[in-house]
Amino acid sequence: MSGLTFRKRAEPDQRIDLSILIPSRLAGLTAAQIASLPIGTTRRLVTVGDLFDMSGDDPATLRLEGGSHRFDRIGEGLDGGEIHVEGDAGWRAGRVMSAGRLTVTGSAGSFAGSAMSGGDLRIDGDAGDFLGGPLAGEMAGMSGGAIRVGGMAGERAADRMRRGTIVVAGALGANAASRMIAGTLIAGGRAAGVPGRLMKRGTLILAGGVERLSPTFLDNGPADLLILKLMAQDLALRGPVPFDGAPMRRFGGDTAVLGMGEIFLPL
Repeated sequence: MSGLTFRKRAEPDQRIDLSILIPSRLAGLTAAQIASLPIGTTRRLVTVGDLFDMSGDDPATLRLEGGSHRFDRIGEGLDGGEIHVEGDAGWRAGRVMSAGRLTVTGSAGSFAGSAMSGGDLRIDGDAGDFLGGPLAGEMAGMSGGAIRVGGMAGERAADRMRRGTIVVAGALGANAASRMIAGTLIAGGRAAGVPGRLMKRGTLILAGGVERLSPTFLDNGPADLLILKLMAQDLALRGPVPFDGAPMRRFGGDTAVLGMGEIFLPL
């Protein structure tokens, strides 16, 4: 058996909802049944067979050959198996996934990994706003799992994050880790705006420095902590890490709220 492959025929003229293409929802379906699944988002019906050439027969591993910024909700609700996207993804890639692995070789739109509780999400390019964050009206963002971004992330990465790890190789947009409840966000590039605004707990490791910090974060001085070294070593087993565990300067906050979070900056 070989994994199911969906080869894009042409760029769609409307946004496409690919949330139905996850292993658990395709298990037991014939090729004809999969080809007839609706994926359009306008009044004009678009099915899987209209947009993709299909090959393979094992739904536990899915491959999209040819991505698009119009391919929304790829891997949403993923609860096992693997999805590999060759190219870009639209918004909500990997949202509320609980297990499995989603890989995007290009960039992804806003809300990637939104409210995910488990599994691994890897984006080789850039990620949009609210990486790992909640949708409007939701009280919690990411609550488990791991996200890796090879480029930069947009605004409000890790908003309301409760648990898990996000590693961003590049820069962070404004207000990263806003309202963070717990979890870890690591960035190799510079953080814009005011990161950690209203964070209660959690850890930010900003190896590329920061534009400015809120005055409600208190300078705790240099910190040579074993946990930083162990964290860097553990993360390095699964991919590149933008820090090496060397001593950093620690800031505690946000004291405007609970104040038990921490931000580490280069000395």
